[in-house]
Amino acid sequence: MSKDANGGAPTQLGSARAPQTQGRRQYHLGVAPGEVAQHVLLVGDPARARKVAARFDEIELERSHREFITITGTHRGLRVSVVGTGISAANMEITVVELSRCVSRPVLVRCGSCGALRPEVGLGDLVISSAAVRMEGTSAHWVEPGFPAVAHHDVIAALIAAARDSGARHRVGITATADGFYGAQGRPFGGLEPRDPGRVDRLAAQGVLNLEMEVSCLLTLAAVTGIRAGAVCAVYATRYDDRFADASVRDAAEARMLEVGLDALHRARAADAVNPRPA
Repeated sequence: MSKDANGGAPTQLGSARAPQTQGRRQYHLGVAPGEVAQHVLLVGDPARARKVAARFDEIELERSHREFITITGTHRGLRVSVVGTGISAANMEITVVELSRCVSRPVLVRCGSCGALRPEVGLGDLVISSAAVRMEGTSAHWVEPGFPAVAHHDVIAALIAAARDSGARHRVGITATADGFYGAQGRPFGGLEPRDPGRVDRLAAQGVLNLEMEVSCLLTLAAVTGIRAGAVCAVYATRYDDRFADASVRDAAEARMLEVGLDALHRARAADAVNPRPA
């Protein structure tokens, strides 16, 4: 409970089950209903969020709270938000839950970085996730162990068309989501060996294209809440030959990925105009 600005009666700020601040601002993102567009890009790095916003025609709102940043504006006439989520499935859970309280039926596209597991995917390529292996623990608190993390077909189609028409080299397939960067992804550190050093090789043998830290949680929560979501990631590392891209390759791949993500939002909106979704 808290008093209002005029010292009047206490104002209820929300319950422990669903904390909010005054004006229905979300506890972590700091945004309120009306401040977030229906079409949203999700990026991990706050600096990447600003790179997206630099492509907007105009900006109507920018809000930073904790490690999260949200910027809403217009891009080629479409109202769009970009949210810098920070790293991990846990942060992605917070983002999806709190966005869903601010905007009805959003379309969410994650633009992130990843490591490629198979030789047909090279440095600087884009990977569009059709589904994801749930190796993180956050989504397990919401669904059964065997629940599939699958991207929405509308978003997959929009991302594929955007990547194809842009000329970006891309692959479509299964992503794996780990809940850490070092041990969870089979990286030794300071003389410590991961408990499961063969994980990356097994995933590659099973046809998994890439490894990252957020997609499966996004796709799982989106599926159970009826949100359309998908992901495209730029390849910064190739685990099969132990290479990491230099800055110029990473920057170019990031730029291609962001353009593909934004274009996919436009395509999703255009598809809805032709074939409106039921209320």
